[in-house]
Amino acid sequence: QVQLMESGGDSVQAGGSLRLSCEASGYPYSLSCMVWFRQAPGKGREAVALINKNIDTQDADDVKGRFTISEGDAKNCLYLQMNSLKPEDTAMYYCAAASWRNYEGQCPTTNEAYAYWGQGTQVTVSS
Repeated sequence: QVQLMESGGDSVQAGGSLRLSCEASGYPYSLSCMVWFRQAPGKGREAVALINKNIDTQDADDVKGRFTISEGDAKNCLYLQMNSLKPEDTAMYYCAAASWRNYEGQCPTTNEAYAYWGQGTQVTVSS
């Protein structure tokens, strides 16, 4: 069983930066995909950035060039560096993980595909 715990959420002004962290415990080496999702009030949960372990990373179009996903050297920590934050980035940010990939070797981007979730960390960006 894998446990995930996020940290780093805060309230910042537009244009500011935050770094979110997600620590995985249990059996983190079994994970194939790790994703940052976010959910704004009244909206669905959307994938922001993902790591397909040992293969590549992907970012959502509206965060390209501003957010960077990375792993720690020990591979049990996931980070999201968020720069040039905008008020529309305000959301609860969740770390999620899965131990599988789809038949094309890619990581899914729908939240239903992920079995492991953290409790979330709140990011609030004021204008």
